[in-house]
Amino acid sequence: MTNKSIIFYEERNFQGRSYECSSDCSDMSSYLSRCNSCRVERGCFMVYDRPNYTGNQYFIRRGDYNDYMRNWGMSDSIRSCRMIPLYRGAYRIRIYERENFIGQMMEMSDDCESIMDRYNWSNGCMSCHVMDGHWLMYEEPHFRGRMWYFRPGEYRSFRELAMPGMRFMSMRRILDSWH
Repeated sequence: MTNKSIIFYEERNFQGRSYECSSDCSDMSSYLSRCNSCRVERGCFMVYDRPNYTGNQYFIRRGDYNDYMRNWGMSDSIRSCRMIPLYRGAYRIRIYERENFIGQMMEMSDDCESIMDRYNWSNGCMSCHVMDGHWLMYEEPHFRGRMWYFRPGEYRSFRELAMPGMRFMSMRRILDSWH
């Protein structure tokens, strides 16, 4: 098996210059001027439209994305990517109603389609502590809208993550079966 996990291409349908990546890459601009397709050979990745894992982000897993950027409404400006490690343990996350772990707290170990429906939090989640596993959080219920990747750690304020006013309304685990 080769070390390749993801290959980015400048043109649609896997044409033009390419860049192979098997780990995190904080700035791809020196390798490619644009990205219109990609092939994930193994694993799961978050791709970002700005360097240093910032800006809009999108989750991709094993498969071919021959015109990925246009199909998902993204420009051709993928500038960084982060590999999501395979994880086979328990999943645990604490979500908080307000920033800095203030307000009601709920601990979860499974997906949540709607924080409002499950916990009656009309403003969603504004801080969290990921204790185990890797999670995707969405700004709208039912896993819709902009998403954000959270790995184990404390996230006191989503505003500090360059997400002013961001509140999450649904979340799901990144399962090993996705790899």
